[in-house]
Amino acid sequence: MFAKRPSAPKKITWIIGLVCGIAGMIGHYATVKYLTENNYILLLVGFLVLAVGTTFREA
Repeated sequence: MFAKRPSAPKKITWIIGLVCGIAGMIGHYATVKYLTENNYILLLVGFLVLAVGTTFREA
């Protein structure tokens, strides 16, 4: 179930995490209605997606 060492996430998992993280940063530094309202949530989701992707081999 858990990998003994962190493994590289699948490409789609990495892309989803990256897009969420970038959207969160844009929402923090620029005023974009949806992104600004949810910038911390987007950053958290991006981080969690990447963390899960490196923890589980199947993700």
